[in-house]
Amino acid sequence: MSESIVRLLEALPETSLTTRALDAVDAIVPGTWTNITSFRGLIEDETGESDEAVIQAIGEKAIALFADPDTGFQRAVTLYSAVDSGATVAGLASLAGKLAEDVSWLSFLDGVTPKPETAQAIDAALKLAAEVAAFVATQGLPGDGVGDFAASVMHAAKEDKIRLTAWVLYDGILPLGPDFLSHAIDAVTGGFASLEESPLYQKVKGFLPGSGEEEQRGHLLGVLTASAPWIGEITQRPEASQAGIADRVKGFLDGAEGKLDYAASILDLSTNIFEHTGIQTVARRCIRRAYAEV
Repeated sequence: MSESIVRLLEALPETSLTTRALDAVDAIVPGTWTNITSFRGLIEDETGESDEAVIQAIGEKAIALFADPDTGFQRAVTLYSAVDSGATVAGLASLAGKLAEDVSWLSFLDGVTPKPETAQAIDAALKLAAEVAAFVATQGLPGDGVGDFAASVMHAAKEDKIRLTAWVLYDGILPLGPDFLSHAIDAVTGGFASLEESPLYQKVKGFLPGSGEEEQRGHLLGVLTASAPWIGEITQRPEASQAGIADRVKGFLDGAEGKLDYAASILDLSTNIFEHTGIQTVARRCIRRAYAEV
């Protein structure tokens, strides 16, 4: 990866369909996330420092840490981007052109095909496994990191918390209902003939632990099972019902109410929630480590 973490962060949009979707999540977990796209601003937010020399030293060290492929920061960004690479350039261009217009999204529904329930459940599991792999990459942890991730996620904040909550809402509850975790576990354990059938699996399998599909299937199951407590905490919130999520989604996807699977597919196609907040996460972790080392 040739781009610096500064360029990646500052290329993120201040307003987009992705940020609108994340703002809707922030209404459920208020105060969690601010869309910081300034490298200096993120340094100040993370460290509380205002001394120019200190900020400069932290920034230079963070840039160097990201540039070193052995730190795992570049790998994490690649993972977050791969998870969202299903968004098509044509789709994004079409939808971006409508963001400033007060129009119905019904015209887009003819071009969107909702995923079958099992495929949706598998993709949800794969996205969470990619999140664990990114966590392991940036933390330098041995093994598959499932236990460490499960322990840390209960204390997640800022970009991590908004991304994981968005995953529960948009990849889980909205298309599959509040029991989406059991759907995902069933799909991983036997409802899907082969993970190879999933285009998302093809993109991320090289990042997952395990030497083959069956070992990686076991890893997916372990990730889902270990995540049950924190997933349950989110799904039990009154605001996290399908109706509650749909009510917030229709604020920026007018016409999609009553078509939850379509709404989920449009969000999957047209947002890059993992990439956007993942870059912010990696930048923050670079800054945090740099601050400890300068």
